[in-house]
Amino acid sequence: TAAGRHDAAAGRALARKVGTVGSATLASRVLAFLRDAGIAALLGAGPMADAYFAALQVPNLFRRLLAEGALNGAFVPLWLRLRDSRGSAAVQSFGESALGLMAVGLGIATVLLMLGAPLVVHVIAPGFAVDGERFALAAQLVRLSAPYVVIAGCVAVLGAILNAEGRVTAVAFGPIVFNGVLITAVLGLLLGGAVAVAHAGAVLAIAIVTAGLAQTVLIGGAALRLPVRPRRPRLSASPELRRLVSLAGPGLLAGGIPQITLMAGAMIASPSPAAVSWLYYADRLYEFPLGVVSVAIASVMGPVIAARVRTGTGPEVAAAQGHAMELALGLALPSAAGFVLLAEPIARALFERGAFTPHDTAMVAAALAALAVGLPGHVVEKVLGAFSFAREDTRTPMWAALAGLAASSAGALVLFPRWGHVGVAAAIAAGGYVGPAALAVVLARRGWLRFDPTAAGRLPRILLATVATVIALAAARGLADAAGAPVGTLGRFAVLGALLGVGLAVYLLALRVLGILGPGDLVAALRSPRAPP
Repeated sequence: TAAGRHDAAAGRALARKVGTVGSATLASRVLAFLRDAGIAALLGAGPMADAYFAALQVPNLFRRLLAEGALNGAFVPLWLRLRDSRGSAAVQSFGESALGLMAVGLGIATVLLMLGAPLVVHVIAPGFAVDGERFALAAQLVRLSAPYVVIAGCVAVLGAILNAEGRVTAVAFGPIVFNGVLITAVLGLLLGGAVAVAHAGAVLAIAIVTAGLAQTVLIGGAALRLPVRPRRPRLSASPELRRLVSLAGPGLLAGGIPQITLMAGAMIASPSPAAVSWLYYADRLYEFPLGVVSVAIASVMGPVIAARVRTGTGPEVAAAQGHAMELALGLALPSAAGFVLLAEPIARALFERGAFTPHDTAMVAAALAALAVGLPGHVVEKVLGAFSFAREDTRTPMWAALAGLAASSAGALVLFPRWGHVGVAAAIAAGGYVGPAALAVVLARRGWLRFDPTAAGRLPRILLATVATVIALAAARGLADAAGAPVGTLGRFAVLGALLGVGLAVYLLALRVLGILGPGDLVAALRSPRAPP
């Protein structure tokens, strides 16, 4: 039927946009792995690493709240409604006011962070002794990295404007520039020898700010090429800006809960030497698939769903929501399985060199396997949050996310004394199912949790494809273990690459056999989008 052809075309267009964003995010995450591998070789899991990763939680929190797209959930629907109802002048004023609010508000926050750095360390790492090496160094690094906070706010507004206009490429490639700058700093430190390593924490903190500025140049330049673009920041108390603040507050908190959950876990684990570092390395690996899905939802899926809710029919909304859930779980389920089965080979290949020991590898792998169990839950929560944001409801996802945070924190307090950092990771994973369960119940009662029949039939087949992948990966891992541990970095990467290749090939083949993935679908998904949003 015509409706069926329209839904199929919409699904392919969404897949192409997700493919563009996902490919760029994938490249960014690969660069992030290279960055973290270099940092692991430099710092290992010692006192400087603990201090650096504790201080890094502050810029990471604001990056998660703002620059990774959490602002989009509130901003994009308002921008689209203003553009359609009041025209270009209204949305330009709205964008300039939002930019001014971020510049002033987060500029003040930056100054407060720099002045109150010791108090910040008390909060984020209460297990650090005040007169110890970790505490003093963490306070210094908080001060050096604090200017990134205001940069992240400005990048977030400019990126939200681009996403609202369907210009996703610059936003997607921004993190590549960010990680490129950090990798340059890491390489310089590695080449600088022992003298450079002694100052590695400070250099890396300054590099975060420099990387943020480079990202601003890229995304700001793209925003300036829009037909409707912000010309200068302005301070305003317009009704639209007040509406943005009322919507964005809960939405930003909901988007930042995963980082806050990790911060809470690090706070609980901070009395244990190296636990903060082990959790950080495990989380960086875990963030690979979660980050791909998060950026895809913020940049592509969220705006599409918002547009369908605003102008489409019931079946069109159900189709858009179904496509989003399919794509998200299609990435999350095999990723979770792969992390559980391949945690140790992944951690060994990426991190085990220089100051990073085999014991560190085992500790990171255990935390990663525990975290990975919660990946599907965290991904589903982000998709359900997009359903709610599209209807300008940001409070419900916030309360659901807070329920998950409470469950994770309580579980970590119970499990940490016996199971250490692995218990904290397991609690975070378990809490990842509390929030989406609560959110799904509320959305279903409101009639917002609707999927088209096609999605309802395809999701179980995606699960079956994942089961087939688990069986193949388990068999391949057994053969690799029987062959003995690989020698050297190249050997480790060769074995890991072979295992990942087996898993990917089996998963794609299973999707093909089960009728999920057509012959040209993968190629189409990786092409640049040609259709309008």
